[in-house]
Amino acid sequence: MEWTGQVYADTPTVAVDSYIETPPEQVWRCISDIHLMPTLSAELREVEWLDGAAGPAIGMRFAGRNVHESLGSWETVSTVVEYDPPRRFAWAVGDPEFPSSIWRFTVRPEGSGTVLEQWTQMGPAPSGLSFAISAMPDKEQKIVFVRLREFETGMTANLAAIKDLLEEVR
Repeated sequence: MEWTGQVYADTPTVAVDSYIETPPEQVWRCISDIHLMPTLSAELREVEWLDGAAGPAIGMRFAGRNVHESLGSWETVSTVVEYDPPRRFAWAVGDPEFPSSIWRFTVRPEGSGTVLEQWTQMGPAPSGLSFAISAMPDKEQKIVFVRLREFETGMTANLAAIKDLLEEVR
């Protein structure tokens, strides 16, 4: 990821992708199971469906509990905003109309396998990062860049773990 000089109000994004030698349907089953993510993520520790939901569908909500060395621990409520099996699964953190972030997986067949992309957008609503930006407004571009780099590193690790998990069972 290269320096962009973006600020939080730019709603910056980052994406990573990986080729997995596994059919899209198997990749889909993996990424649409929110309970797998805490086993892969360095920050996300626990998730649970809310409101009696048993799985993903547009409008379904889930809670996430997160921990970060610099940001502390926090809980979020996310709403599924895209659910298009076996292609796209996305959720908005906080208010789905004005989220603090959006996260998305995209599954695309390629050859005998699948390209899996993980993407995220910061903002537009304030997030935990907003506190750091408020405390050090002259460092906003660096704060945003460092957090996007952390997201990129985490998503790269997520996709590598998913690839290992799915290719191992072949």
